[in-house]
Amino acid sequence: MFSVIFPGQGSQFVGMTKDLYNNYTYIKDLFKLADEILGYSITKIILEGSKEELDLTQNTQPAIFISSFSIFEMIKRESKLKLSDAKYLAGHSLGEYSALAAAGSLDFEIALKLLNERGKAMQTSVPKGTGGMLAVLGADIEEISGLLYENKNKYKCYIANDNSNGQIVLSGLNSDIEKIINDLKSKNIKNIKLPVSAPFHCELMSKATFHMKDKILNAKFKKPKNIIISNVTGSETQEVDEIKKLLIQQIESPVRWRESVVYMIKNGVTNFIEIGPGKVLSGLIKRIDKTVKINTINKFEDISEIA
Repeated sequence: MFSVIFPGQGSQFVGMTKDLYNNYTYIKDLFKLADEILGYSITKIILEGSKEELDLTQNTQPAIFISSFSIFEMIKRESKLKLSDAKYLAGHSLGEYSALAAAGSLDFEIALKLLNERGKAMQTSVPKGTGGMLAVLGADIEEISGLLYENKNKYKCYIANDNSNGQIVLSGLNSDIEKIINDLKSKNIKNIKLPVSAPFHCELMSKATFHMKDKILNAKFKKPKNIIISNVTGSETQEVDEIKKLLIQQIESPVRWRESVVYMIKNGVTNFIEIGPGKVLSGLIKRIDKTVKINTINKFEDISEIA
């Protein structure tokens, strides 16, 4: 039994899916359609860079979606691998939109427009340069939750991602992040400041939630053909109204990726197929459970590795 998973922000790189763009006319047509929908050349940003432009959240979110969806289309058309047989589809943050599009819940155009708006809203939810994110390594969720609670009057940082065993990401204002870095150092807990421009998945994104609420509620969703795993709950959903509600909540809620993976494994999944740029999610799953099989598909040649 297998699940298909889609990456989120941080997996992007200049030139992702360039080989597909050059080899398949329908992929080139998909990129052209994306340029028309967005009103600017996202194709040029994805294929030629610069890195700084691609890394802007308002560009990153649609770019990763386009790349992931292109790979998904290539697999459907060029291989005998039946992705429709997947028990679950899941994605990390914006990757949940990729999962919904792959499951037939969202049309390509609607998903792209929503992510374009989402990226801009999250980019501008706090003044540029005032917020950020911090990866905490080697500590468990209970220890970090306890640290945040004990110091709630000293700084306000939030758990943004519970990614895997020993990898938690915090969000907050940069002034508060600097304070918690000192506390983590005193406890010999390793941490890395992430190169992002905003504090995602916490209450500092409230303006983005306000901006996106009506856009999500008014967008046309269909019941997904596959069961979707929600970032907000770490469990399954397939009902349109609930999916919309959870996508709104997702903007400020922590991404429960570790819980999502554990849930899928407990419910019979023995193989994960990551579709999209990079191998970030595959690395996280290896840290969660070393017994499951993981495949990543970035290009046509990767398909042959899957029996």
